[in-house]
Amino acid sequence: MHVNLNPRQLHLLGVVRSRGSVTVEKLAEKLGVTLQTVRRDVHRLDEAGLLTRFHGGVRVPSSTTENIAHQQRESLNAEGKLRIARAVAAHIPNDCSLILNIGTTTEAVAKALLQHTGLRVITNNLNVAAILSRNLTCEVIVAGGVVRARDLGIVGEAAVSFIRQFKVDIALIGISGIEDDGSLRDYDYREVLVAQTIIEHAREVWLVADSSKFNRPAMVELATLSQIDRLYTDATPPEPFPALLANAQVRCEIAPK
Repeated sequence: MHVNLNPRQLHLLGVVRSRGSVTVEKLAEKLGVTLQTVRRDVHRLDEAGLLTRFHGGVRVPSSTTENIAHQQRESLNAEGKLRIARAVAAHIPNDCSLILNIGTTTEAVAKALLQHTGLRVITNNLNVAAILSRNLTCEVIVAGGVVRARDLGIVGEAAVSFIRQFKVDIALIGISGIEDDGSLRDYDYREVLVAQTIIEHAREVWLVADSSKFNRPAMVELATLSQIDRLYTDATPPEPFPALLANAQVRCEIAPK
């Protein structure tokens, strides 16, 4: 079941992720809402497996070293990811070359590209490959390497070496978090090495990140905003990101509702 969160719940999730754990009273103060509203939101996020409740407060279910499960990520803000995917697909021309990396948002983009023609797509994501293989006019090239069982992502040095052969028109990159220093971060250093190689071998880099990714900590730095040409997201980024994006000359596209 998909869990579509409203902006307040996404904000709450971001606050908890940025601090690790927060009391219910602090959340109510931070969000400017009643304790009852916070408790209701926390209950929903706890049921979805996105937060863990304890007496008087709430914490992240895992640390900065491990991502939440693929199924949970798929359901988190599914409606926002769908809007992002449609916005990205509207700007991708037919007959171009792409690299799509690991992530549920890039998988949503793959679904939105099923009506495109003449695409040549390289990916280290077996879910993306399975989706786009249904498009008979699309050539799908899959990187070799170690298959990560939890999400069917392909990681490791073999994948890095494979990607180095290519130079594509557009790289579509999903990440786990964007911190307030402008760094793009993820959890698995093997995945990060592949993503860094993808960025180096693309003429343009488009970042796809829903609003839950802002102020979300993760252990490994993948890149900085200065390495990105466009950001596609589903809501106006919170402070201090508008200034960071402007300084990095990143074109920010807010997916329409």
